[in-house]
Amino acid sequence: MTSASYPRRVVDGATPITRTRGERRDRATADTHARILAAARDCLLVDGYANLSTRRVAESAGVPLSQIHYHFGSKLQLILAVLAAENERLLERQRSMFDTPEPLWVRWELACDFLDTDVASGYVRILQEMIAAGWTDAEVAASVREMTGGWYRLLAEVARREEASGAGLGGFTPDEVAALMATPFLGAEELILLGVTEDDLPMRAALRKVGVLLRRIAEAVPPSTADETSDDGPRA
Repeated sequence: MTSASYPRRVVDGATPITRTRGERRDRATADTHARILAAARDCLLVDGYANLSTRRVAESAGVPLSQIHYHFGSKLQLILAVLAAENERLLERQRSMFDTPEPLWVRWELACDFLDTDVASGYVRILQEMIAAGWTDAEVAASVREMTGGWYRLLAEVARREEASGAGLGGFTPDEVAALMATPFLGAEELILLGVTEDDLPMRAALRKVGVLLRRIAEAVPPSTADETSDDGPRA
């Protein structure tokens, strides 16, 4: 048996990482899976859900068409996998943001900052297209409900933490607070994709003012204070 039959353990004084055949196979499988996801995301942003071609995705990823069916089963499952990966990435970003010690209104301002970033990333377009597809496809609807549900659950947990720290929720439950926080963003994203501008409807300005209200609540400043005072002092 030649020396080539044995794994080489030392090269230039260093110990290389040796992998079994199974580990190499798993690594190659994971790499192919990732390449297909990345290619599908790029194609979705150009072609949209309705016009997406798995053949074009395969060509872009540099893999045989059969690999898409092997890894994902169908075009629909591929698109849902792309959306799930993007959704989890952004959820992790939001978890990190809401885990910071800053007041809630500061974190709300950051969420408003992310609105246009997320629209530009393509995630919002994919999500909205799959929401529409879910109106007539129960499988898609179930997957999208689970993904969007992650946002509501995260925000409900944030509201529970705020309540536990002594912040008042104004009579709302944590789940109701989550509904009030997340739903306006979904609606704003849909309208932005339709081409509605800030001149047509001041969505961004309205969302920013929610942060102003949260700050007033946190600092116990009555909303009417600014209206009841002037340069000469309080109104009679």
